[in-house]
Amino acid sequence: MAFSEQMEYAYFEGKIVPFAEAKISIGTHVVQYGTGAFAGIRAYVSADGQAVNIVRLKDHCTRLLRSSKILRMDLPFTPDTLGEAIIELTRKNAPKTDTYYRPFVYKASVELTPRLTGLKDEFACYMLPMGDYLDTTRGMNMMVTSWTRTEDNMIPSRGKITGSYINASFAKDQAMSYGADDAIMLNSRGKVAEGSAANLFIVRDGVLITAPVTGDILEGITRRSVLALAQDLGLQVEQREIDRSELYIADEVFFCGTGVQVAWVGTIDGRTIGDGQRGQISKQLYDELFKIFRGEASDHSDWVTRVEVS
Repeated sequence: MAFSEQMEYAYFEGKIVPFAEAKISIGTHVVQYGTGAFAGIRAYVSADGQAVNIVRLKDHCTRLLRSSKILRMDLPFTPDTLGEAIIELTRKNAPKTDTYYRPFVYKASVELTPRLTGLKDEFACYMLPMGDYLDTTRGMNMMVTSWTRTEDNMIPSRGKITGSYINASFAKDQAMSYGADDAIMLNSRGKVAEGSAANLFIVRDGVLITAPVTGDILEGITRRSVLALAQDLGLQVEQREIDRSELYIADEVFFCGTGVQVAWVGTIDGRTIGDGQRGQISKQLYDELFKIFRGEASDHSDWVTRVEVS
């Protein structure tokens, strides 16, 4: 899916500027070596239509700053002050639709040496309208890719490091070339990790199962939300390694993430998952999440930051 409607203003190197003026040099270190990290944040129009609700803003800011720590960055932000900058940008753009934010931190020096220290570190963020990233009304057709998820001792998957997404790109490109919607990646131990850019859950005999955070996966914010809601709903949950063959015999499989939200899987490697219909558990989790996102639920209301835009 291509997105070309960026909103008018961006936060760039300490101030809000027109999006067209938020530019870096082709020689910037992050362009040459992928030395940056990003977050994906969503805001949903509130049920009363008077505001947008930014989902788990502080959690996303915390994870982004942890990614920056992996990259040995020195930034003048805390999770709270980073969130304040994003709220300020939201008020400036005053979105009237569901919105996606792309905040990122990066090595801003023009430098040809692949290193992390002794370089200028910067933060920027832009916004764009976004509905469904994947079509959640139908089951996704997936394939297990031959590309292996990077290991923590290579490029840590728990940080959203920009250069590491070539790994995801290889996987998704392969899947799409075979007619699938997206890829499922295995780690170096041959166990199920996640999608190209989303966490993965399966359901077997009523048990909700997902790979552990030590399984070379992103420490997903939506993944955490799903686990919390599963506890609220009294579901049995296991965080453990998943064999490839378990995907084929699962009753349900779904992806989750800021972009994909909760997207159910219809087939994997040409095999129908369950009865080929949307599963009860994935639907229930999707519905509960959206009540929170729209501000219609009292539970977990702290997950949303309401910003008045009318």
